[in-house]
Amino acid sequence: MTVVTLDRHDSGTSGTSFTRLLRWLDDGADSKGERYLEVRRRLVAYFDRRNRPAPDILADETLDRVSRTLEESGRIKVTPPARYCYVVARFVLLENIRKTQREIPFDETRSVSQYDPSAHRTATDESADRSLKCLAHCLNRLKPEDRSLIVEYYRDAKRQRIDRRRDLAHRLGVTMNALAIRTWRLRASLEGCVAACLQLTSRER
Repeated sequence: MTVVTLDRHDSGTSGTSFTRLLRWLDDGADSKGERYLEVRRRLVAYFDRRNRPAPDILADETLDRVSRTLEESGRIKVTPPARYCYVVARFVLLENIRKTQREIPFDETRSVSQYDPSAHRTATDESADRSLKCLAHCLNRLKPEDRSLIVEYYRDAKRQRIDRRRDLAHRLGVTMNALAIRTWRLRASLEGCVAACLQLTSRER
């Protein structure tokens, strides 16, 4: 088996993790982002066949994890690249299933007066609050057109989301593939900003 090796210090012209991911997926043949989109479509189909409620989000999570692995280790000893993506996808699927099974339905018969939100706040709630504040902060740092694009791209449920993305591509005069790459870059930038913000707020606590 051939080893796919990427020098983590050689990040191409843009120096981004997204560029590194594209190069790794292309495996030596520049596809202009087409290979990335093909793998993402296959991952979405993989999660959709397993009746996951948000297959596109799970596909993005899978590729994000692959990208972080490349960023941290500089290489992935599995070929072809799509095979490793499916390995990661299986873990993402299992985690999503376990998370769904742990969710407790809301008891509508419970009296609202018996519930005191301040008494039930947990460390997870506080962490979520900090994440939301950092996300809002990072969204505000984007250009207005980029902020509007990323919010529109990820809103709505599955069917409505597909229609909205098609409409977005039409309004911008770009292909769906080009729109997907543009929003992936924006999302990667947002995640980096949010991570830095959370690290900073954690030190200030």
